Amino acid sequence: MAEYLDWSQCSVVESVPGRMSGAWVLKGTRMPVSAILENLEAGASIDDIMEWFAGLDREQVKAVIEFAARRLPPVLAP
Repeated sequence: MAEYLDWSQCSVVESVPGRMSGAWVLKGTRMPVSAILENLEAGASIDDIMEWFAGLDREQVKAVIEFAARRLPPVLAP
């Protein structure tokens, strides 16, 4: 899911060659955007993510979620 978005348009993430193999991460961290979205997809809440990954900025996490939500097509339930 995360790989289909143009993360260069999201102000709270960065891709730095040599850090996390150039993956998109929250600025100033090594937290991959993909890990946030995968945990959400698995049923985690923002509070869970904040507890499991100490030191994250809640506003950055929320901004990533909002960015993805605005750009991904809605998922239809079966």
